[in-house]
Amino acid sequence: MEEMMDTESKATKPLIYKIGMILIIVSFVVWVTPLGIPFLPISGKMKAIGITSALVLAEVLFWVGALMVGKEAAKKIRRVMNPKNWKSRRNDDRQEGGE
Repeated sequence: MEEMMDTESKATKPLIYKIGMILIIVSFVVWVTPLGIPFLPISGKMKAIGITSALVLAEVLFWVGALMVGKEAAKKIRRVMNPKNWKSRRNDDRQEGGE
């Protein structure tokens, strides 16, 4: 009986991890959508609601995905996707290459 539970948890963990990663990726896509909302032919009130909803949804998706993949993976993803770190990472790569 115990062996059956072990194989069940091992089989579902990768699926939960994959779903979590998909949620995190989708959250970054949703974060970008507010950039296009001002150009839609809708009222200003609807634009404000759309932008706010997209930002809230993106945060919720990210944190639900982060809970699924684990704390360390979520921190690493967030650090890589932070634009503040892009320039320093590029400079580090250049220094390693000898340029």
